[in-house]
Amino acid sequence: MRRFGLLILLLACTVSARGETLTPDRLGVIYDRNDAASRRLATYYVAQRHVPAANLIGLSLPERDVMTRQELASARSAMLAQLPSEVQSLLLVWSRPYAVECMSVTTAFAAGYQAAFCEPGCAVTKVSPLFDSTGWLPADTAGWLPAMLLPSDDEGLARNLIGRGLRADGTQPPGTVYLVHTQDPARNVRAAIYPQAEAAVANRVLVLEPTTPIEDAPTGTLAYFTGVAQVDELARIAFRPGAVADHLTSTGGVLSKGSQMSVLAWLRQGATGSYGSVSEPCNHLEKFPNPAIFLKHYLRGDSLLAAYWKSVAMPGQGLFVGEPLARPYGVRP
Repeated sequence: MRRFGLLILLLACTVSARGETLTPDRLGVIYDRNDAASRRLATYYVAQRHVPAANLIGLSLPERDVMTRQELASARSAMLAQLPSEVQSLLLVWSRPYAVECMSVTTAFAAGYQAAFCEPGCAVTKVSPLFDSTGWLPADTAGWLPAMLLPSDDEGLARNLIGRGLRADGTQPPGTVYLVHTQDPARNVRAAIYPQAEAAVANRVLVLEPTTPIEDAPTGTLAYFTGVAQVDELARIAFRPGAVADHLTSTGGVLSKGSQMSVLAWLRQGATGSYGSVSEPCNHLEKFPNPAIFLKHYLRGDSLLAAYWKSVAMPGQGLFVGEPLARPYGVRP
């Protein structure tokens, strides 16, 4: 009888833990039918991550960087008509489009186009119901399907990115969180909340607060948060599998022909996830990842997608990129 009771308790804990987590069966993988690389990578991802075949959906998308809200509405309706009810989040497998007018494509597919997400521009924008939330059933609790983009232009990079996520899972990696102070006052605004991030880590990992110019090469990097248009030390940063990195600036999410460093540069250097704006957000802290909130959820075992989405209060203009199921601080599958 006692053994039976323990079994019930363990089963309940397993179900509860799963309820807090983004699992492969709850991820929709969406690709562009007009892009052969998008199709190949989506199929590869589904196989590597054991995502159910029913969750793989092809859409017809415009071949340009920015789509209209009408094009989004048509594509999103087609997706929702095919998406299994269990799905709670999305992986968008393409490089273009990365924006829907002034919204990021990841937030637009998550919640639909709404002017309040981006049209105020430099003003405050609509707040996400998922900010610093508990659990991860966003479709059921908020009617949202939070999305992450896996760029398809460079298939080798995308496959490496998937591999990093797989290698990260359940490894409980030691390493260092870098909270970087820069000489750029307008973009260095997150430095004011760095003490909260140190407190959130609670001695689980090492935290350093270097100031640019960076002299020592950052190694064993778990997270790298900075504020600058171009990251001079980028080529010297060594990332752990599952690491995230982002730079608070105006157009980091502009994936082609941008005047500032793109989030793609972080992925090429070895990061597993990043975030950047597709339209001018100004330097509102709420429009960029909060390191304290991200670290709190990631170190507790959230997936990369869930922890990153929970860390941004106003994500309307922000593009989430990377491997959504990477979960270094979860239980190894």
